[in-house]
Formats: sequence, structure tokens, C-alpha cells
Amino acid sequence: MSDLEAGKSAPVPSPAPVPAAAPATAVLASVEDFRKLAFRVGSIVSAENHPNADRLFVLQVDLGEGSPRQVVAGIKGSYQPADLVGKLVAVVANLQPATIRGVESRGMVLAASAPDGSQLALLTLDRPIPLGGIIK
Repeated sequence: MSDLEAGKSAPVPSPAPVPAAAPATAVLASVEDFRKLAFRVGSIVSAENHPNADRLFVLQVDLGEGSPRQVVAGIKGSYQPADLVGKLVAVVANLQPATIRGVESRGMVLAASAPDGSQLALLTLDRPIPLGGIIK
């Protein structure tokens, strides 16, 4: 005889967890906060798979400084390495170096994503600007 036949009620399944709602707006930054960041024009010289991560590329980005900078970027699901070479991109050039999965990164390429994370696009320039050009 089942529990229902014996007069016992069926267990009520617990509801699926609901993810916390994202804040409606990000924390407000002052103009002084924004001025601390150095946004520069860079050209991607090379892109390779990160040796220790499935979603990362290791990029060499020329900012007009004499030698390219190494930047680790989480854009692998949206681009092929060969498609990145030669792109003019927006770079945050004055971040402290960070080691990401064992590889040093000396900057950050900027990208936009769909609210649900389903799409990603690098911020690129629509006309040539000299490498190292200031983005404001």
C-alpha cells in the first residue's frame, strides 16, 4: 500500500532556488574614480589558448610602447584566435599585473555582454587611431 493509499500526504517538493536579483544599477563611481583608469587603443598582435583554462586566451597587445603587453582575456567562447589578430581594441592599461591561472596579465581588453551573458563583443574602434591613443 502506498503512502497516498494509506492516507498520508505526498511530500511537497521544495521550490527550485531562485538566484538573487542583480542590483538595478552598479555602485556609482566618481569622476575622480574614472580618471584613475588609463583607457588606451591597442592592436591585438597574437592570440593563443590559455594553457590552464578553457575560456581564456592569452593575447599580445601592442599599445605603442615598443613591445606588446600580455593580456589574459575571457573571450574564447566568442572568438577564434585568428579573427582577433589586427583588431583595434579598448584596453585598460594601468591595472596592476595579475596572475590568472598561472599566466601574468598586464591589462584588460574591454568587451560588452548581453544581460544574460549569451553574447560577448570586444569594444573596437570604427576608424584607425594611433596605438596608445587615449580613450575618453
